[in-house]
Amino acid sequence: MKPGRELAPPPFARMAADPLRWRLLRELALSDRRVRELVALVGEPQNLVSYHLGRLRASGMVTARRSSFDGRDAYYRLDLTRCGQLLAEAGASLHPGLAFDPAPIIAPKASAPKSCAVLFLCTGNSARSQAAEALSRVRSGDQVQSFSAGSQPKPLVHPSTERVMAARGIDLAGQRPKHLSTFARRHFRYVITLCDRVREVVPAFPGDPTLVHWSMPDPAAQEDDSSAFELMADDIETRIKFWLTSIGVPASPVQS
Repeated sequence: MKPGRELAPPPFARMAADPLRWRLLRELALSDRRVRELVALVGEPQNLVSYHLGRLRASGMVTARRSSFDGRDAYYRLDLTRCGQLLAEAGASLHPGLAFDPAPIIAPKASAPKSCAVLFLCTGNSARSQAAEALSRVRSGDQVQSFSAGSQPKPLVHPSTERVMAARGIDLAGQRPKHLSTFARRHFRYVITLCDRVREVVPAFPGDPTLVHWSMPDPAAQEDDSSAFELMADDIETRIKFWLTSIGVPASPVQS
């Protein structure tokens, strides 16, 4: 490179360098959010927050989907896989020795306490939350106590849920949908909602658990529900992997 020649900073550096965008990234790393929630969390005007969300969406670091509860609203999500790729590219652009591919996910050395219990919720408890419960338990090597329920549970687990989990070496035989009231008195460290509708009716659980939202479409409501269930399982696998890392549990591969 000739002296005096200037190269533009890589996309991750440009996006994350702005203090407000960094705060938005940090909030979205914890949970999917609506614009009004982000406005309240960062304490900035809505038009400014929306502008920076637009910049983050253009970079591919953030995505948005219409709420299944209120179609006039949208949930914003941080694409952690994409962020990892951009971060790897940023390192390589600074020095070849900082290049890594794929971007590694490194869990803290401390493991999650044995008392770490999580409840996954969706409406019917026949697809999304059942898959999340199973993947969380298996991926954590049973270090996390995982449960699931629904606000309007279906009679049975959806056959396509059983199919996509079986393809990942997980048998859901014996699993049955349950109403969220089943766990009304149980203490959880985390309550994770995977459905925009159920998020609106989540009751208060004892022990003040951390509430997390993953805005995901109902695969059973999609026209091609075969591919929809595959996409659901892939999405939950990714979410679970990053979530386990955030609580100090290295994700182990599913045994087929």
